[in-house]
Amino acid sequence: MTKNRNFMRRFLFSAALLSLALPACTSGGAPATGGAVATMSTLASLTSAVVSPHLAVTSLVPVGASVEEFQPRPRDVATLHGARLLVENGAGLETWLRDTIDGAKNPELRVIVCTAGLPVEQQNPHLWMDPAYAKIYVEKIAAAAALADPADARDYAEASQRYGRRLDQLDRWIRMQIATIPPDRRTMIVFHNAWYYYAKRYGIQLVGVVERNPGQEPSAYELANLVDLAKRHHVRAVFAEPQFSPKLVQQLARSAGIRTVENLYDDSVGERPEVADYVSMMRYDTVTIVKALGGGDGSHA
Repeated sequence: MTKNRNFMRRFLFSAALLSLALPACTSGGAPATGGAVATMSTLASLTSAVVSPHLAVTSLVPVGASVEEFQPRPRDVATLHGARLLVENGAGLETWLRDTIDGAKNPELRVIVCTAGLPVEQQNPHLWMDPAYAKIYVEKIAAAAALADPADARDYAEASQRYGRRLDQLDRWIRMQIATIPPDRRTMIVFHNAWYYYAKRYGIQLVGVVERNPGQEPSAYELANLVDLAKRHHVRAVFAEPQFSPKLVQQLARSAGIRTVENLYDDSVGERPEVADYVSMMRYDTVTIVKALGGGDGSHA
């Protein structure tokens, strides 16, 4: 199985390299030369806030897909071949990326690793779920864009400052919303281990995680332990994202006698307007969490 997978990966990269040597023949298939590429749509949203309209922004991982389970396609190699900037999260999130960069053979590609120099805790790469870290991401993107495109450096700096103020406002707003949840109800069980930094910043206790490693389902013992934790901590809901199968979450919720919330967003923004960019996504997630945990309008039902 591993040999077949490795062979297929080498085959796809070879096909991609061959395509780079041929003229583009189909409309809509050629990458925009000199643009910015982000590994996933959440980072693409942060990048676009800084570099638009000077640089077009593309996400390698499609909206609604998991960055941790993504398999690069030949066109992704071609996209990086024509790009000026690549924005990656780092901290072990994009395990597939290095081969894609090597295959692109673009010596001019400037790579921004957003988590570089930041405190990655418990080997958890999802720092962008804390708006304070997202603000640092934006500052790094602006600095790299200025080096790649000095003529528009002032615009990038100003855009970074404007968006940084929006992120400060978002941070204050989230804190106010979470404060409406009764303290004894600020507990969550989540499917995907993306909520560590959000929970830490806003005083929510993460009681448990269903899938600690991508694609690795919990054992029967681990699932039973989560049920016990949910009951012991009076957890009101188990939270998941639409890109993952709801089967395990629903099984846990039935066993624990709690509700499921299956529409949080983190690795990916959504296609609907209310979750189509980073700020909107974070606001939507917060409203969803607050409602599920009995905060917001004063109703604890």
